[in-house]
Amino acid sequence: MSSRPRAAWPLVAVFTAGYLAAYLLPTIVGRLSVYLGLSTAQAGLVGSALLLSSASAGFALAGRVETYGPCRPARAGLILCTVGYGCAALAGSVPLVVACAVVGGLGSGTATAVAAAGIAAQRDPHRTSSLGLLSVSATAGALYLTVPHLGGGHRLPFASIALVALLVWPATSRLGGSGASGPAAPAAGRLPHRRSGLVLAGGMLVWSMAQNALWGVSSRIGVDQVGLSEVTIGAVFAAALGAGLLGVMGAGVLGSRLGRAVPIGVGTAVIAGSIVLSSSAGSLGTFATGEILWNTVYPVVLSYLIGLAASLDVRGRWAVLAGSASSVGVACGPVLGSVLSEQAGFPGMGLILGTLTLLVALPVTAVALHTGGRPLVPGSVRRRGGAPAALLAVTTGAVPGAVPKVGAPEQAVTEISNPVLRRRRPARSAFRTAGPAGGGQSNAYSSTSDR
Repeated sequence: MSSRPRAAWPLVAVFTAGYLAAYLLPTIVGRLSVYLGLSTAQAGLVGSALLLSSASAGFALAGRVETYGPCRPARAGLILCTVGYGCAALAGSVPLVVACAVVGGLGSGTATAVAAAGIAAQRDPHRTSSLGLLSVSATAGALYLTVPHLGGGHRLPFASIALVALLVWPATSRLGGSGASGPAAPAAGRLPHRRSGLVLAGGMLVWSMAQNALWGVSSRIGVDQVGLSEVTIGAVFAAALGAGLLGVMGAGVLGSRLGRAVPIGVGTAVIAGSIVLSSSAGSLGTFATGEILWNTVYPVVLSYLIGLAASLDVRGRWAVLAGSASSVGVACGPVLGSVLSEQAGFPGMGLILGTLTLLVALPVTAVALHTGGRPLVPGSVRRRGGAPAALLAVTTGAVPGAVPKVGAPEQAVTEISNPVLRRRRPARSAFRTAGPAGGGQSNAYSSTSDR
C-alpha cells in the first residue's frame, strides 16, 4: 500500500460489496429453505460454505495486498462476486447453487481483505470502518425493504449482491495500481503485537459466531415462534438496520473520546442481553425491540473491533487476519444457531449465546486496554516540509532506534519543569570582554547579571 493514505470512499464501496453477503444471510438461508426444499440446518450449511469460502480468501491475502496492489485483487474479487452470485441466481439445482455461492464467497472475502488493508493505512481507521458499516447497513436495509415484495425465490438475494459488486467496479480505479516498491515501502517483518493480535482474532471469531448464530435464524424465530409474515420480518430487519445506521453515525461522532475498551465492553454486554430478549420473544413488540437494540449496538462494537485490529499493524495484516477470523465465526454461526435451536429451542439458544458473548467480552476488552495507545501511522508525525518522520527515517538511513517503527505506539510527551531552567537569563549587556577594564574590573561576567 502507498505510504500516503488515499480517499476513503473507494474503500467504503469495496467494503460494502464484500460485506453485503453476510448482512443478507438471513434472507438467503430463509429462501433456500423455502424455495429449494432444504431444511433449516441444510440451508444454514450452504450459508456457512459461502462464508467459509470468504474467510479462506481473507487468510490467503493477509499481508499480500500491498504486494499485488489494491486495484487488481479488488477487481478480481468483484468479478468473482458478480459471476458467482449471478450464476447462483440463475441456477436451479442445489449442488450448482452451492458451488456458485462458494465462488461468490471467494470474491466477497477478496474484496473485504483489500478494504481492510486499505482501512488500516488510513489516518483514522475507526472513522473509515464506521463509514463502511454505515454504507453496508444502508444497502442491506434498502434490500430488506424491497426484496420481500418482489418474490423471485432464492434468485433475488444472490442477484442483488452480484449487482452491487458490478456497480462498485468503477471505484476500483481510485484504489491505486501496482504494489508499493522502492525504499519508501515499509520493510516486511514479524507481526507486531502478536499475543494481543491472536487474542483479538480468537475473540472476534467467537464473538461473530455468537452474533451470526442468532442472525442466521432470526427469520425462523419470527416465523415459527412469533408467527410473523416475511413482509413483516423484512420491515423489522429494515428498521433494525436503520437503527444500526444511527448507531454507526453515533460511533463516528464519538470517535476515540471514550477509548476502545468502554464501547467494546459495555456494548458487548448490551448485545448479550439483546440476544436473550430476541430469542425468547413471543410477540412482535418484543421481537422488534430485541432485534432493533441488537442491530443498533452490534455495528458500533464491530467498528471499534475493526479499528482496534487496524491499529495493531499499519500494513493491515492484523486487520485482514482478524477480519478473516471473524468471517470464520460468521460462517459457523448459522450451523451453530440451527443446531442449538433444534436441540434447546430458541430461548435456550439465546441463553447459551448470550453467556458466550459475555465471556468473550473479557479478553477482547483486555486487548483494547493493553493496546489503547494511538498508533503511529504514516502522517501522524511529520517533519517540516510534510514528510512523515517514521517513513523518512526508512529512506535516509537513520540510526536504528532513533525513530519509532511504523505502527509502534506513540510515546507520551511530558513537559519538563525545572526551577533551575526557569531562571532569568542574563542580559547581553552583562557580558564584557575579559581583561582589564575601566574601574579596575577584570571579571568577564559583571555583577549586573544578578539583577
